[in-house]
Amino acid sequence: MLPPAARTTTLDRPSRLPLIDGSETTPQTPHGQAAPKLWRGRFYEDFEIGDVFRSRIGRTITETDNTWITCATVSFNQIHFNDPYAERSRFGRTLVYSAITVGLIGGLSVADTSENAAANLGWTDVKLPKPVFVGDTLWAESEVLDKRESRSNPSVGIVAIRTRGINQRREVVIEYKRTFMVFKRGTPEVVDTFPATEDEWTV
Repeated sequence: MLPPAARTTTLDRPSRLPLIDGSETTPQTPHGQAAPKLWRGRFYEDFEIGDVFRSRIGRTITETDNTWITCATVSFNQIHFNDPYAERSRFGRTLVYSAITVGLIGGLSVADTSENAAANLGWTDVKLPKPVFVGDTLWAESEVLDKRESRSNPSVGIVAIRTRGINQRREVVIEYKRTFMVFKRGTPEVVDTFPATEDEWTV
């Protein structure tokens, strides 16, 4: 079940957004207010313990996703690609390879959490409470559990979150904790690299 509406989310509580020049702007909610002109992802300073982020988009898992990634990773458990075999299981049909679920929910959470990460430090407490099938659509929800300064690198901080994947039936299909190292705003590593040109527009 999705969390109560009273919980803090990116949809109902504006947070600070960093701009290229180091200043900040406040994004506006969907209730008639303007969106930010520029978005470069969250930096260490933008995380607060208790923040909850929901992915803006969902992603439907296709048969091609399941077959290709299962075979590409040499995972030859037939329950992921052999329909007659899978039909004899307690699920009655082919299962989506769980590594796809982990990767997809991790990816869906990046825009809200670790777009400016320097490195993932660890994944723990991975749970798969519900099966995932071809045709399911998944969304990601993450909550900030902790943050601290790095003791060895002044350019980064360390953020701990928990993330879960939710399907179109409002079922939680995966939960895990993740810790990552994320850059601070204004550090040399995150200087904008857009190739600005002096050429005039021609259209």
